[in-house]
Amino acid sequence: MKKEEILKEPVEDMEIDFDVDKLVRKLGNSGGFMAKNLSLAADILEEMIKEKSCTKFLSFPACIVATGCRGILKEVVKRKFFDVVITTCGTLDHDLARSFKKYYHGSFLADDSELKELGICRLGNVFVPNESYGIIIEEKMKEFLEKLYSEGVREISTHELAWELGKFINNESSILYWCYKNKIPVIIPGITDGAVGYQIWQFSQMKEMKIDVLKDESLLSEVVWNSKKSGALIIGGGISKHHVIWWNQFKDGLDFVVYLTTAVEWDGSLSGAHPREAISWGKVKKGARQTVVYGDVTINLPILISSLVKRIEGK
Repeated sequence: MKKEEILKEPVEDMEIDFDVDKLVRKLGNSGGFMAKNLSLAADILEEMIKEKSCTKFLSFPACIVATGCRGILKEVVKRKFFDVVITTCGTLDHDLARSFKKYYHGSFLADDSELKELGICRLGNVFVPNESYGIIIEEKMKEFLEKLYSEGVREISTHELAWELGKFINNESSILYWCYKNKIPVIIPGITDGAVGYQIWQFSQMKEMKIDVLKDESLLSEVVWNSKKSGALIIGGGISKHHVIWWNQFKDGLDFVVYLTTAVEWDGSLSGAHPREAISWGKVKKGARQTVVYGDVTINLPILISSLVKRIEGK
């Protein structure tokens, strides 16, 4: 099969243009299994976002930025629903790449050996051509880093890097662009674990450039210690999830928390751990409003955020 026959249908970002709030409210009375939890999650997040004295955290893994959920994440930072974003390096990768190139619909059952020969990477059922990822990221990061260097930048935190990258992207479809515009810190604890991080390392081999992750930690310390209340929407697990709950233990835990996950808790993983376990560590406050919604976030997140936009903005 030819490459152009495989790459037919581009991935499109979703928009908040449908009213599902009535459905979400009904789910709370349905007695359904995760349906009830999804409705409760909307209630918790509504209260959290409307609470003026609450610092709101959002964490998510990079994989969903390769899907239409990028549009949903863009909307929540554009609308300033959250104050701090903590994510992985891949978010920078995908957001940068998709600001200039397209990803495509694919299949979980594709022949991966054939895709390799055609220069197509597979992320679940999303097809990412080499020219839409590695090649464009290398090209744009070289331009971006040379620009920073020419401006005298020799050391930078990840949240400053994310803002500068958002400014450089200058595209309203971008998550990073709206975080830059609204001065929402985007913190990437594992900055070297991705294409953008690799490009920074490669650049540093030729010219002086350092990432100051401790400056990010100082920012988080200031934010947490000055927060009367805090809450979080935590999508998936891993380092971004843990960084949110880790820092919030220093203010006696999160007051509001919603986990969207597919991970199980019986293997002892951080990704599958419930908020109730975090209470034992002081990362979630005893008596905090909390719930866990199991299921594919590419289904649950658009429903949840569409409901929240209706409740908070009446749209």
